[in-house]
Amino acid sequence: MKFEDLFLEIGGFGRFQILVLFILCLPRINLPMHFLLHNFLAATPSHHCAIPPQEAFENLTTEEVLLISIPRDPDGTFRSCEMFSQPQFQLLLNSSLQPENSSIIQHCQHGWVYDHSQFTSTIATQWDLVCEQRGLNQATATFFFIGVTIGAVIFGYLSDRFDLPGCSSRASVSQTPGWTELGATCSSGRCPCPWQGTLARARYVGWKTWSTNGSPVFSPCTSWVPESARWLIANGQVKQAHRNLLRCARMNGRKDFTVSTEVRNWRSGHMFGVAFSYYGMSMNLTGFGLNMYLSQFVFGIIEIPAKMIMYVLVNRIGRRQSQAWSLILTGLCIGANVIIPKPFTSLRSVVAVMGKGFSESAFTNVFLYTSELYPTILRQNGMGYTSFVARLGGSLAPLVFLLDEVWRSLPEVTYCGVAVCCGSVAFLLPETLNVCLPEGIEDIEKTQVKGPPQGSAPEGMPPLLK
Repeated sequence: MKFEDLFLEIGGFGRFQILVLFILCLPRINLPMHFLLHNFLAATPSHHCAIPPQEAFENLTTEEVLLISIPRDPDGTFRSCEMFSQPQFQLLLNSSLQPENSSIIQHCQHGWVYDHSQFTSTIATQWDLVCEQRGLNQATATFFFIGVTIGAVIFGYLSDRFDLPGCSSRASVSQTPGWTELGATCSSGRCPCPWQGTLARARYVGWKTWSTNGSPVFSPCTSWVPESARWLIANGQVKQAHRNLLRCARMNGRKDFTVSTEVRNWRSGHMFGVAFSYYGMSMNLTGFGLNMYLSQFVFGIIEIPAKMIMYVLVNRIGRRQSQAWSLILTGLCIGANVIIPKPFTSLRSVVAVMGKGFSESAFTNVFLYTSELYPTILRQNGMGYTSFVARLGGSLAPLVFLLDEVWRSLPEVTYCGVAVCCGSVAFLLPETLNVCLPEGIEDIEKTQVKGPPQGSAPEGMPPLLK
């Protein structure tokens, strides 16, 4: 009996599978909050060089002091990182005559003054991570993702070596910043496959839509989730797999289900681009002319229809086409905003939101698609290393913003190029829609040589499963 046939016998996508998915989604609830918290904790408000008091300034207003002390850009705004070495009192008579002598312009010598109308305090204002030090501000997000990167490998291995509920639960309940996400990352990587058959795997995409906000207090609930029968069989624990399958069948109303314990014992840079472009979009909240809170809200709302549309597409046109085109369209939206003039803020905002939606679609599909490409014996370990590459992309994404010193549009061009290239490469991957999951290395080899695995399937089953 093929393993996919067993899923049909125990009720397919029934009450048991729905409950498992619901429990596994709970630890993910607070995940976006931690990943995007940098946008607010490290926000850089408007600022200018601090001007030490002088007797000559006693009869001048604050605006006049700034006028004679800080050079201005052609658009009339005061520069954030430069000041005059000596007050330029002639500007009080004609402020349009900006001095052309660069020798009288220097970097801030006495710190900075920040606009606290929006943020009372951030790490940028507390530690003066602006101007020459702004690279350290972006690096804080990189350090966060480095922690997630390490955890993706460690807990991916532990989930394959031991069991899912124990590893994901113990990792998720940790209160250390960063480690919470690691546990949730492991849990999300495992969610699509353990207790779902071929026709039900993509339903995870729809369920995942609703796991976007909350707290890690639900993580201990994962201890209820039984270990994947696929994983148990692949690791020689056939009797335990049998007990778990019976448990699943009873909850799905298949009390007459029986299966022999002699079930055959199964043996044994794309994610970078997805995460790179996704976090490049998510961390650029102030580049489209909208209030950053409104931008965050709109970027969050667009994820719901994006996930639901992807849920339909992966079952209609397949995983490969969905993944490739969502990435390519993400890149094209980012590239379009390089061309659209800055004054067209409404159009730029619409294009940015569309790009965020496409990038979320790519991120939603990639975990499902990637998990289906790995055999059961290596699935979670492989997902861990794949997530490692994804988090490497997330780590580098904040640092790319620093390239604007070379060319103002270079960060957007970089995000665009990576997304389009990775989307194009996705066309080379095999399609997994309606294909049985490989259980061991030999199944992948047979699929590559002979096509999809063969086995008995009930009438009405898609041809690829027969």
